[in-house]
Amino acid sequence: MAAAAFGTLMLAAAPAFAQQAAPATAEAAAPQSQSQPRGLSLKDLAMMERVSEPRVSPDGRQIVYAVRTTDWDGNKGVNGLWLADLNGGEPRRLAISEGGASGARWAPDGGAIYFLSSRGGSNQVWRTDAAGMAAAQVTTLPFDVSGFRIAPDGKSLVLAVSVFVDCDTLACTKTRLDERGKSTIQSYDRLPLRDFDHWVDTRRTHLFVQPLNGSGLGGGEPRDLLAGLDADVSAGDSSFDISPDGRNLVYGTQTQGAGEPFTSNSDVFRVALDGGTPVNLTEANKGSDGNPVFSPNGRQLAWLSAPRENVGGDQAAVWVADADGSSARKLTDWDRGAGGLQWRTDGRSLLVSAADEGQNRLFSVDARNGRVTPLTGTGAAGSYEEVAGVLAYAHESFVAPAQIFVHANGEPRQISRQNAEVLAQLDLPKGEAFTFAGWNDEPVQGWVFKPAGAVEGRRYPAVYLIHGGPKSPWTESFSYRWNPQTYTAAGYAVVMINFHGSPGYGQAFTDAINDHWGDRPLEDLEKGWAAALGSNPWIDGDRACALGASYGGYMVNMIAGKWNGPWRCLVNHAGVFDVPQLMNAMDIGNFIWEFGGPSWERKDVYDAFNPETYAGDWNKPMLVLHGSKDFRVPMEQGLATFSALQRQGVPSRFVHVPDENHWVLKPRTWVDWQQEILDWVGRYTAAE
Repeated sequence: MAAAAFGTLMLAAAPAFAQQAAPATAEAAAPQSQSQPRGLSLKDLAMMERVSEPRVSPDGRQIVYAVRTTDWDGNKGVNGLWLADLNGGEPRRLAISEGGASGARWAPDGGAIYFLSSRGGSNQVWRTDAAGMAAAQVTTLPFDVSGFRIAPDGKSLVLAVSVFVDCDTLACTKTRLDERGKSTIQSYDRLPLRDFDHWVDTRRTHLFVQPLNGSGLGGGEPRDLLAGLDADVSAGDSSFDISPDGRNLVYGTQTQGAGEPFTSNSDVFRVALDGGTPVNLTEANKGSDGNPVFSPNGRQLAWLSAPRENVGGDQAAVWVADADGSSARKLTDWDRGAGGLQWRTDGRSLLVSAADEGQNRLFSVDARNGRVTPLTGTGAAGSYEEVAGVLAYAHESFVAPAQIFVHANGEPRQISRQNAEVLAQLDLPKGEAFTFAGWNDEPVQGWVFKPAGAVEGRRYPAVYLIHGGPKSPWTESFSYRWNPQTYTAAGYAVVMINFHGSPGYGQAFTDAINDHWGDRPLEDLEKGWAAALGSNPWIDGDRACALGASYGGYMVNMIAGKWNGPWRCLVNHAGVFDVPQLMNAMDIGNFIWEFGGPSWERKDVYDAFNPETYAGDWNKPMLVLHGSKDFRVPMEQGLATFSALQRQGVPSRFVHVPDENHWVLKPRTWVDWQQEILDWVGRYTAAE
């Protein structure tokens, strides 16, 4: 349902909210400074407070939200909770954040906040009163709780916990984990072996009911609702929901069976909280079904459904049915892929987010006729929730990190003010959007950024940033991985293109990359670069480097072999050298369908779009960076790229990033990693 992780829009007239929202976006969050502005430094970005997960109190008067700060000396992020009173006053950090706190949820009566914390040694559910001054531990499981929900009557929790399927008690799972910890080997009889950055231990994430006592703390042994089922349920917000009457639970999971690692087919199930056999509500659909949510009155059920199996970026539609799954009907016929499905307070419409022409907008969907209405304009809407008629959401843009906004009584209003001091000091150039005729003469969108402090009449070197995925588009958002502003601060023009395959431009545009990883996007990149240079004579196209990660790194390797003329240098982070080897070694078993099937059945396609095929033509200096815990694109791909460069005497450098996965997450490590990139690019783009 979601775009692959490689990690006809029909709208009614915009309502007052959308029309008024433009000045009240994250762009407005940066206050003006009287001092001379400067560009965004790497440490500025690493140290910024990251805002997310607004949770509205049951009476609609308060919002608790998450803020991730940086422990520079400890080289890690620290999660805490903030509380905002919508009737006035400055938001404040809750005292219970000192032990680490995330995943907040209000008790149904609004008198307490439940949250996750590992302050006791493992990740458990904790509780505090609405003042957030003292924390009490709610669950005491022998291993981590990865997510939870509170039953509508407040008398129990539903916990997401990983257990061994053949164990009938939590103690059994704990004993087996302890025994495995003493072993020198780990054996497997089926896939998956690895998941993103760790070896799996063959446990499955199940949903448990945890009774609460009169004080709101754990009051008995948790009970497994999925006992004996060989299935995983994600702990994420969109994975499961409890009916308003507290009698039933709905959840999404992959269809069980021997071929599970090789299919995207998943289904929505319903099970009684009292126990019983789960019922499959979407068995007829062979694509991905998930994100089930009950309507506020409990009479209807909605979920997201993608129609095709093993098609990356297959756009999900909204479906609705009676609460028991009967009388199901497709609600939306919309050429965008909906995500983050939630019901609105009145039960007459639903909320979704979707990539839309370079933005990530929040939309309202009429529950009767499927009409889709935008609620936000430019920028990217992140996590959101509506309670008691108050809609809270995170919003960001190219020029400002996420802040929390609320919409109540017809007015959008900014709530959080994180990073105000540093934002006041910064010159963050706005990206200028442009469109050109790409592959098949179809319109393709991109952005150009001027360097911070650009002077009229001066020409500047450039970096060409190539996104990964490949179905993960650039959007007008504030990235903590590949932020164009760190390059504008270093004096570079930045060019970014949403080539064919990028979501947000219709299903056909996304599907165009299937079986065509190495030609249609490359054609877009070539034409986009020419269009950017043609319209922006201040870009010095003779002093430019192309940079990419993951699929972007794959494309850098393809550029090295098929379009290496314009570039002074190349940068490849976690990129692909040998596609057949990747598809048979990565942690995603069904990703081969990006190439239409396994390598031994479609060797001609793999060879045509395999960077290794063209490695003999490489001659441009390349920086290669890779994390040792990257199981999405295993480090052998980066090692092979570097070996091929060295064998041919091409100037090259390999940067090993120990203990990092497909992403670079530790703040100090991230700064060092990005500095390697800036140093490499600076060496080759310096004026002669």
